[in-house]
Amino acid sequence: MTTRRKFIKGVTLGTIALSSSGAMHAFSSVDEKEHNAPAETGERAGNDAGGWSYTFDEKESMLHLSAPSVEIDAHLSFISGEASWSLAASRDGVRDRFSIVDPKGNVQGYWVLNIDGGRLEILFYHRSAQNYAGVFSLEGKVRSKKDAFACRTHPADGERVLNLSSGVVDNKHNDSIFALEEDILVAFSASAIDLSSEDDGSFSIKMSGRIDSSAESTFAITLTNDWFKRRYMPYYKAISTKPEHKVPTGWMSWNTYFDTATAEDNLAEARIGKKYLQPFGCDIWHIESWQGNSDKLPVSGFFNMNLEVNEKQFPEGMKKLADDIRELGFIPGIWTAPFGTGNVEFYNEHRGWFLHDKNGKPISCWNGRYTLDPTVPEARDHIKKIHRIAAREWGYRYFKVDGMSGRNQGYCAHLYERPEIRACFHDPECPNPFELCVKAIREGIGEDSYLLACQGHSTGPESTYADASRLGADIVHPNKPVVWPNVMNQARCFLNQAFAHNITMICDPDTLLVKDLPVEEAWVSATIVALPGQLTFFGDKLGGLKMDKMKILQQTLPAARVRPVSLYPYFEMLPVWNLGINNSMMPEYNVVALFNWGDEDSIVSATAKELGISPSAWDTYEFWTGSAGSCDNGIIQASVPAHGVRVFSLHPKQDRPQWIGSDRHITMMASEISDYSWSGNTLSMDIDVVGGFPMTQHFRIPKGYALNKVICQGAKVKRTIENGHLALTIDSRKTQKVHLELVFL
Repeated sequence: MTTRRKFIKGVTLGTIALSSSGAMHAFSSVDEKEHNAPAETGERAGNDAGGWSYTFDEKESMLHLSAPSVEIDAHLSFISGEASWSLAASRDGVRDRFSIVDPKGNVQGYWVLNIDGGRLEILFYHRSAQNYAGVFSLEGKVRSKKDAFACRTHPADGERVLNLSSGVVDNKHNDSIFALEEDILVAFSASAIDLSSEDDGSFSIKMSGRIDSSAESTFAITLTNDWFKRRYMPYYKAISTKPEHKVPTGWMSWNTYFDTATAEDNLAEARIGKKYLQPFGCDIWHIESWQGNSDKLPVSGFFNMNLEVNEKQFPEGMKKLADDIRELGFIPGIWTAPFGTGNVEFYNEHRGWFLHDKNGKPISCWNGRYTLDPTVPEARDHIKKIHRIAAREWGYRYFKVDGMSGRNQGYCAHLYERPEIRACFHDPECPNPFELCVKAIREGIGEDSYLLACQGHSTGPESTYADASRLGADIVHPNKPVVWPNVMNQARCFLNQAFAHNITMICDPDTLLVKDLPVEEAWVSATIVALPGQLTFFGDKLGGLKMDKMKILQQTLPAARVRPVSLYPYFEMLPVWNLGINNSMMPEYNVVALFNWGDEDSIVSATAKELGISPSAWDTYEFWTGSAGSCDNGIIQASVPAHGVRVFSLHPKQDRPQWIGSDRHITMMASEISDYSWSGNTLSMDIDVVGGFPMTQHFRIPKGYALNKVICQGAKVKRTIENGHLALTIDSRKTQKVHLELVFL
């Protein structure tokens, strides 16, 4: 965490501020302007959440609020009928109680600033039990940290929509601002809230409500430090937002080969991946079950704590395999499970490194017949050493470390928490032995390697040390096919942890397997994995994979950068996932997935209100079936087969031709398009194409326009037009940037 930077007070309309005890405090002014209007000033001593101070300028009806890392300048108004009333300072000397003045100059009611630490409330009541109907509004600007973004933190009953965003996107359900690095939240509460993003941590805010209604007559602004840390993630650390820290994508052997993959098996798959997946953004080739005695389950029998290699499957060793993988253009990845071992010789040599019960019997866990005692410094040093060797000497840069603190009660993190086990530690007073393990692993691989906590969890120390978290159970098990309940589990685990995705760690749903799934279920799994921009790894045997299934894998690459809108967990299977997109080239639009989790065909729909977007008319394109259409009633709906999904782009209708989607990537966020512009009846853009793999771009042509010609430099184009929908299939021999122009009459 970086050191918190205190804001200098903003425009201060008075020179003296009174504390709650009546003491005087000097306010400094940013712009040093002179203000002659009477001003009320005050502040409250804050608790550890920070406190608010304020100034109120009666003449301008401006309220300035200041708290650590946030400032608000807002105009206050009260409209009764068609008349605008005044909001004035105290007329009777009562501190923190302000006046509501009618057009004749009479005080008819009061508004009160009630400050309790980080919570500020504006309350109303009427003089002499009069009930003056009207709407109070607070409207102005909020300034926070540069990495702050608008979000939602107040759940509603019956939510059906998971809202996500790519780029700076506003949603009408947003009610808060979250500063990522400092874990600071500013939450707004009112009958009506309109929060919109500007730039560099600046926002516009409007709060309004009727003060003649008890349900609407309280406004609140609450600032909370350590918002995630206090609620869900005691080890919270903000994820890096640097562009070069992209979401990993790759292939791993386990879900096809399980514990039998050889070095040549891995390289044979990598050669296919180089042709079909690498050009689309696949960058990691990951090795599983390489340890001595790792060719036969269970994992507890593997030689997990030394670097002995299974020579039958990897005869030239792991460094040579990493070199071969790198020569094919991939980053080498490796699996470890270092919290125990099945190697009796290693155990006998280092007996003091392992846990024993009160009778001296070794304690076992999923990771080994002999379980590591991380309170032994020499044992931690060994864990650090073997990971350093794998990273620095062997050359692996992606580490999937299994047996972390998540769901499996057989993992050592669960074991370490049991009172009868804690008594067996070398240091029984150690508060969190598991954290010592994770820290040692990170120190071993270095900050420049990627750490995936397999079965990790945002509630554990992985939030501090890991880059990604494998959420759920294996998508498939040895000698069993992929089944629908396992696909459902991918969605269920993500929905529960979506609020942490790209906030503290990247979510990993386990591999995307499409070879043996019915196509509808394959589309569902691909949508679950790729629409939210989760870590994207494949596990099918690529040799012999049909091209229609290979294309599904290609359509998930590279992983998109997406973050959640709602910063709280879900426990239900939400049927609608809504990705808001702002790519700066075209007006904001949405990509909406309608899931049918049931066993019967069903109509699935969502309203603009549920999606948090303005009711409007949309041009639409459905990704998986390739069908274009339109919607004029603010409701998107589709007949979705059992175990199926339909993914629609929703573009606000325009009175000129516009791009509405492509078959390049499931998010349809147009990441392959640049320099998109409309000028003089010509729609032009540059498109990054992958040589040898045609892609189709889709456009809506409204009435009044006719396509005159298509200019495409450097590639072949096939076009079809039907019912105002233009489909252009671009086929290039080489990977390049293609310039496209559509000229209309």
